[in-house]
Amino acid sequence: MRKVVLYIATSMDGFIAKEDGDVNWLHDEAFAEKENDFGYADFLSSIDTTFMGNSTYKVVMGFDIPFPYPDSTNYVVTSDPSQPDTNDVKFIGSEEVKDLLSQIKQQEGKDIWLIGGGKLNAFFLEHGWIDEIRLFIMPIVLGKGIKMFGEVDDFSKKFALKETEVYTTGVVALHYAK
Repeated sequence: MRKVVLYIATSMDGFIAKEDGDVNWLHDEAFAEKENDFGYADFLSSIDTTFMGNSTYKVVMGFDIPFPYPDSTNYVVTSDPSQPDTNDVKFIGSEEVKDLLSQIKQQEGKDIWLIGGGKLNAFFLEHGWIDEIRLFIMPIVLGKGIKMFGEVDDFSKKFALKETEVYTTGVVALHYAK
């Protein structure tokens, strides 16, 4: 069965973006390794479907590049699913996610990337839909911003640590699974 994988980077204090959604700090040259993409290319080849929140979609569309996931089926979860779909994404409401995700997981295919943001990550976590977390902790403290799991209700979910990797730039990769 296909897995939902949250593949995401955070600051050391658990933020995935600044308060305004800015993620430019992720591309700081101090974090880069010349011949290492932190497994991103391999990860991209392992997925064929993405889910992202509307705010994350807007950030992605603000990059000065073409849509980065044209070979995947892409869903944007939004409070306004009446937005017209594009060649790259389909807009859906949160009430559609459970049935759609269940259907997708039963189909043949690759894994499913939960891109984020914080509210969508929390929604998936609360419903038990995240099978793996591939977390990259960047050596920076932002102080405030958008939390990896937004504001969650009082509950807990446990994951088992499967693998760790420390890069020369101080980035730490953690791989968790249910």
